[in-house]
Amino acid sequence: MESHSLSRRTFMKSLGLAAAAAVVPVKLRAAGAKRPNVVVIYADDLGYGDVGCYGATKVKTPNIDRLASQGVRFTHAHSPSATCTPSRYAMLTGEYAWRRKGTGIARGNARMIIEPGRATLPSLMQKAGYTTGVVGKWHLGLGAHGQEIDWNGEIKPGPLDIGFDYSFLIPATGDRVPCVYVENRRVVGLDPSDPIEVSFGKPVGDEPTGKAHPELLKMHPSHGHNQTIVNGISRIGYMSGGKAARWVDEDMADVITAKATDFIEKNQDEPFFLYFSTHDIHVPRVPHSRFVGKSGLGPRGDAIVQLDWCTGEILKALDRLKLADDTLVIFTSDNGPVVDDGYKDDAVEKLSGHTPSGPLRGGKYSAFDAGTRVPFIVRWPGKVKPGQSDALLCQIDLMASFASLTGQTLAHEDAPDSFDVLDALLGKTPVGRDHLIEHARALSLIKGDWKYITPNKGAKINRNVNIELGNDPKPQLYNLKEDLGERHNLAEKHPERVAELAALLARLKAAGRSRP
Repeated sequence: MESHSLSRRTFMKSLGLAAAAAVVPVKLRAAGAKRPNVVVIYADDLGYGDVGCYGATKVKTPNIDRLASQGVRFTHAHSPSATCTPSRYAMLTGEYAWRRKGTGIARGNARMIIEPGRATLPSLMQKAGYTTGVVGKWHLGLGAHGQEIDWNGEIKPGPLDIGFDYSFLIPATGDRVPCVYVENRRVVGLDPSDPIEVSFGKPVGDEPTGKAHPELLKMHPSHGHNQTIVNGISRIGYMSGGKAARWVDEDMADVITAKATDFIEKNQDEPFFLYFSTHDIHVPRVPHSRFVGKSGLGPRGDAIVQLDWCTGEILKALDRLKLADDTLVIFTSDNGPVVDDGYKDDAVEKLSGHTPSGPLRGGKYSAFDAGTRVPFIVRWPGKVKPGQSDALLCQIDLMASFASLTGQTLAHEDAPDSFDVLDALLGKTPVGRDHLIEHARALSLIKGDWKYITPNKGAKINRNVNIELGNDPKPQLYNLKEDLGERHNLAEKHPERVAELAALLARLKAAGRSRP
């Protein structure tokens, strides 16, 4: 870690044990219990039906299934958005991303989306005396607005400026340049004599592109993804230089999982918060050779097997260090599934009856429930009774819930859309949040058994990925209890319900907040 992390921890210790105890919840102090470590495993593009404990039979996920058998498996838990960047923004800030401009899918050279100084999930945990770390996919931008990112020098602001003590990042996504890791504020392994240049407009340098040189590719694009070639795979965007620092896709899961377990090892003696954001199962799906062919479903299925391995390594580390009983683990995904998302990897051809969305309609990018209803598992041995919960909750609720867990009170302006659902997370109540706004191109509102999708004139199907988007120029109303697959639009039959939910959504949008 940087000296930044060490100095902060030294400072925290200098405040004395009494100050640290002051932030521990009364119920934990009374029981003499240690504050739990918290690990959030955040998968990418993993669908509701992609893992065994949610009904998958064609691909095996024993580690994720073990986590579910030892904790609470939620059936009505959601990511804040049907795409990656806005989900991550909302989870870390407690604010719906659609309330802020500039929170759409970020380019590889996007500037920092979460402004330093605002309250965030990691800064909340820092205040409670936790050492905080993020490892894996970031996709929330880096660097100051109005300035070019200097990939060859100190990169700031970044995660260290919004509450993380340590960071090891895939800066954007695996299919976007720059294809390098950033540890804390610098590119890992960069040769100063081979500086990095990145562009999302015109080409830079003389690197070959997938469009001009398809003969150099080991995986071909199905749409887009045809610019600079790195490791035999063409990407979104142009990059030159940094050859010694470039990642090898096949090793990515090993690299970031090792960094995650190393963070746990180094911080085992004091409470820690780890946000482990996997690359899998996002494209390009290029799993390590030891996972190739293991699923029988092609690279997408093999990437699920690799993701399960990553999860297992985290659990093994907690077991080895005797931390499992003192650690609250959450496993979930940033949005719903997509099969062909830009590369010809046989994902469609080799589904073999596997249904990534399970019983749900839609997928990534969609207003239908498969866009945001995702796997969500909570384990805390001895504190969380294993079982299933139908409580409505969202990843955006982590901030208010962890404030409750650590005995803190959020300021009125902080986390404006985050609900305290700690008792639901811990399996103590079947009641979660009262309502939820789902975010795709069209906004949706869930309240009780009902879901209302606002009228939208956008395309009904994303032809590139063959996913129903849920857009319709007319309002849509579904009873999720009776029609989980959202097949029967009841808007014309229940106009009073449509009016009620439309009015509530309008009030919540106008209010600028929804947290009680």
